[in-house]
Amino acid sequence: MCRLLGIVAAERTSFRALLKDAPRSLGTLARQHKDGWGLAVHDGGRQGAWSVDLSVRSAADDEDFHKLAAEKSGAVMVSHVRLATVGATRLENTHPFVRGPWVFAHNGTIRDLDYLRAGTSDDRLAELTGDTDSERFFAYLLTRLDAAGCTDGPADPHTDAVVAEAARSCRERAGAPDKDNPFGVFNFLLSNGDACYAHRFGRTLHVLERSTSAGDVKRCGGVVPCTRRPTIFVASEAMTDERWQSVDEGVLLRIDRAPVLRIQTVS
Repeated sequence: MCRLLGIVAAERTSFRALLKDAPRSLGTLARQHKDGWGLAVHDGGRQGAWSVDLSVRSAADDEDFHKLAAEKSGAVMVSHVRLATVGATRLENTHPFVRGPWVFAHNGTIRDLDYLRAGTSDDRLAELTGDTDSERFFAYLLTRLDAAGCTDGPADPHTDAVVAEAARSCRERAGAPDKDNPFGVFNFLLSNGDACYAHRFGRTLHVLERSTSAGDVKRCGGVVPCTRRPTIFVASEAMTDERWQSVDEGVLLRIDRAPVLRIQTVS
């Protein structure tokens, strides 16, 4: 198993709270998920690029992780702590994976690699650098986006339909969202910095929508702390004592930062 954390904020914000300070922060969860960590951060600009930091060390004990957790800020983050099931503990197998504008992190184990391989283009297969099921699944999704001509543009309803259909075809092949189904299980986060997709199948997934109230602004003299800015969090488990909502099995969500921060169900 692994743990996922995605954050989409209305404006540039600090990520320290859920990476480092929360009761079940990603750094704390890494004590059980100890085979590496990764942070991919986007500033939210249309021409912006991902800043990606990866390590094969446990985030719980890694000074580099704690330093970055205290300092990192941006508009979108996709992060992951790994408990290796497929593939050795090495940097090439560490999530999130990055290809062009897209980053991807996965929780679960996919066994039907032949199905993924058959549905992946030669170009995307040639990009594989590691030996995880997760990177292969990312290549499969990118092949679908390539074929539809929506890899490089902003996310739109066409992009939604492509990602939803790719996830649906895998769910149908699996049949049931249990660990013994023939395909495997796949929770994932997929983002191009414009939108962040979150999918649940076979593992827990939770969402928290945090908004800024007038009381927050008054108490802070008009300057709202980063942790209280309008933000949507999606994570493998509830990381604070707030009212996180469980995502239903088989659901694909899309979270947009602009023009208005919002979350919607795609499938």
